[in-house]
Formats: sequence, C-alpha cells, structure tokens
Amino acid sequence: MNKQITIALVDDHMLVRNGIKSLLEEEKDLNVIAEGSNGYEAITIVEELQPDILIIDVRMPELNGIDAVQKIQEKGGSSKSIVLSMHDSEEYILQSIKAGAFGYLLKDTDKKEFIKAIHTVHSGEKYFSGDISNIIVSNLLQNSDSPKTPKNPSPKADPFGLTKKEKQILKLILTGKTNSEISTILQNSKRTVETHRFNLMKKMNVKNLIELSAKAAEFGLNS
Repeated sequence: MNKQITIALVDDHMLVRNGIKSLLEEEKDLNVIAEGSNGYEAITIVEELQPDILIIDVRMPELNGIDAVQKIQEKGGSSKSIVLSMHDSEEYILQSIKAGAFGYLLKDTDKKEFIKAIHTVHSGEKYFSGDISNIIVSNLLQNSDSPKTPKNPSPKADPFGLTKKEKQILKLILTGKTNSEISTILQNSKRTVETHRFNLMKKMNVKNLIELSAKAAEFGLNS
C-alpha cells in the first residue's frame, strides 16, 4: 500500500474546512492530519507536524495565507503549499508564486482537479488551474518584452532544434490556445497537435505550461 499524503487545512471558515476535509478523505491515499484558522496557526502546524501538503486560504485574520507561506518557506522544511482562494486576481496569484507556493486553486475547483493538484504538487511539480496559468503566461510574456530582454534574439537562440511546425504550435500555446483550437487554426488533427506538443516539451525539457513559457521567454522563442 502506498504511503498516505498528509495534509493540513488552514481556512478561517469552519464550513469550508469541513467541506474540503470531507472531499479529500474520500480518497484513501489522502489524510488530513491538522486544521487551522489563520496564518500563525499554519506556521505552527507545519513546524510541529511537517505535513506533505499545506492547503491555505489567501484572506484570513491575523496573518494572511500568502505571508504565512512566505514565512514557512523562509524557515525551510519539506511541506509544499497550495493557496486556495475565491479570487483569480493576478496580484494574488503572482504574490503567491513569489512567496513560494507550489499551487494556486480557486474555491470553485471541482474535486477531480483538486485531487490532481495535490498529487502534482506532492510529486514536486507546480500546479495552477487553466485560467490561472493563462494569467501567469501573460505576465511572463509582458516581462519578456522589457528592455532587459533582447528584441531580436540571435538565430542561435533556439538550442532545442524545434521544427517549423513545433515553433508554430509553441507560439499558439503561449497565447493560451488549447489543443483543439490549435488543431482548427493549423488544420491538423488534434492527435497530430498533441504529438507535436509532446515533442516540443520533451525537446525543451519542460513539464508544464509555466516552465514552457519561462524557457520560451529566456531563449526569445515567444516572439
């Protein structure tokens, strides 16, 4: 039997905590071991129990979730944080990432995505739902247009050996297009698009949209 993933829930609304706990404990490999109602309690829980995952609300009394995540990261430890919020505010999302959160989910996220996020973060990868990923990508693309980033990268800027088709698909991915939308635009089958997408991510050695966007900006492949 696989080891259970231990989870701490921190939210100032007991009804919300109860709902999330009930949802998670339907999964045999998830175990909610502690609960809290503010950021200070989150810090104490992590220090004392070292849960695998901390699920923490953004807005709470005494100490908010983002500041708590930052303090937890500064103290070290192996617990990984997922910020949970009602808001898809760009400011909250980017602050959470800067604080060291491994994920950001909206409170209306369905169970399937919630469970997927927990397993993804537990494996060491970051997880942001689709709409939130688009906000992060937009921010990365805006930053890549700053004067510090060369406007006309050298032709040698692509060390990955991407094909013309892969570059076309990369640019469409970075604008937030889905595989189905790319399929329609390029008049290719969805399976063909999925194959090209898999190959370009393998060549660029990235695992998700966030890493893909960052590396594309770094090597001038987003223009």
